[in-house]
Amino acid sequence: MRCGLIGRRLGHSYSCQIHRALADYSYELWELEPEGLAGFLKKRDFAGINVTIPYKEQVIPYLDELSETARAIGAVNTVVNRNGRLVGDNTDLPGMLALIRRMRLTLAGKKVLILGTGGTSKTARAAAAQLHAAEIYRVSRCGKDDAITYPQAAAEHGDAACIINTTPCGMYPDVDACPVDLEDFPRLEGVVDAVYNPLRTDLVLNARRRGITAEGGLYMLAAQAAYAGALFRGCTASQAEIDLAYHTVRRQMENIVLIGMPTSGKTTVGQLLAQRTGKTFMDTDAMVEQAVGMTIPAYFAAEGESAFRQREQETVAAAAGAGGRVIATGGGAILREENLHALRRSGRLVFLDRSLDKLTAAADRPLSADTDALRRRYTERYDLYCAAADLRVDGDGTPEEVAAQIEKEWTT
Repeated sequence: MRCGLIGRRLGHSYSCQIHRALADYSYELWELEPEGLAGFLKKRDFAGINVTIPYKEQVIPYLDELSETARAIGAVNTVVNRNGRLVGDNTDLPGMLALIRRMRLTLAGKKVLILGTGGTSKTARAAAAQLHAAEIYRVSRCGKDDAITYPQAAAEHGDAACIINTTPCGMYPDVDACPVDLEDFPRLEGVVDAVYNPLRTDLVLNARRRGITAEGGLYMLAAQAAYAGALFRGCTASQAEIDLAYHTVRRQMENIVLIGMPTSGKTTVGQLLAQRTGKTFMDTDAMVEQAVGMTIPAYFAAEGESAFRQREQETVAAAAGAGGRVIATGGGAILREENLHALRRSGRLVFLDRSLDKLTAAADRPLSADTDALRRRYTERYDLYCAAADLRVDGDGTPEEVAAQIEKEWTT
């Protein structure tokens, strides 16, 4: 059975990994320019396809039939070839409903703002309506298609309870972008972002810092894929399949970020973790040394700590810019909030908590070159490591033991 995904740019897609985890069928990525869409569909050389940006509405004229859901929404993300007839459906809707329910958001009687006016915004509007939202407004830059503008949203709808982002704002590689300033919406209870790469956009991270329930689009992606895969196979998707799809792609995408004191074993443990998980290993200290062409102590002596921290910040941002990595950070990386923010986009921070008496002062560590300096750094930073970490592990065991412990915690 030949299945796949069509869209214009698919380099960011994790659909192949999800569908291959769900069932034993061929799943491919087909990047199409607009002029190639009609020819591809007319050939009908597939059993089923998923449809993504920018073709969720453009495919409709080439289909023989639409499901009630697809017709009501006006957008298609799944096409099944039934004996030569192309039937369009929309599994984004049950996928988005699954995400919102998983977040335990209550939209009934609430005001909802939907950012964007494309196909996914129509899905979001249908989901909000199905969950009995009292008021639903779509927001766009120009205010067309019955949408309000972003300035209008900020000025007139600060009482919104939920924001659903359906634009690509914040999607990799433009990870520094954020579609709205959350200060304009003081009564927000939830933020849903359809973007899933990075796992946590700036919109999601900013909301969480304010204590607002917020989630990216990975669970929606997994759920809609499970529902689509079931349509391809002519069966019903189970909760177990949705969870399998979600955990499969999350484990592949999520970075494991090691933080902790110098000589706590981050590099050695990180290399072992990369081998065990199949992820790419990156050492930010080594990356800095390669960039500046000298050792870190030499760079400290030549340029000072401030210049080093700036170099480190740039390096951390580069290392954290994509998923599927194990990242060993320098001991002082947690000193800058910018580093933590970048690392959290697609990573889980793991503190290797190695006892002070097992750490080693070393001449190649500029700020912990002797025992007294090491003790001062430990005292200064211990609480910072604990506060930054998503997971703290006992670092006193062998590197193999520590790596195995992290892998066990990470996979569960």
